[in-house]
Amino acid sequence: MTITINPKNKKELAKIKTILKAIEVDFIESGEPYNKDFIKKIEKSRKEISNGETKKIALKDLWK
Repeated sequence: MTITINPKNKKELAKIKTILKAIEVDFIESGEPYNKDFIKKIEKSRKEISNGETKKIALKDLWK
């Protein structure tokens, strides 16, 4: 079973970790919730949309 918690700052993270340890729940920490390359691709795509650099595809051609 997995649960994802996104604390807003280090203080919240410390509180959450303290609670989990107190109730003897195992947890694994990871640095970034998303791959940095993935985030860069999303930002690039958003910029392209803002600049009107999009390509229109007809619905009938979507799965070709």
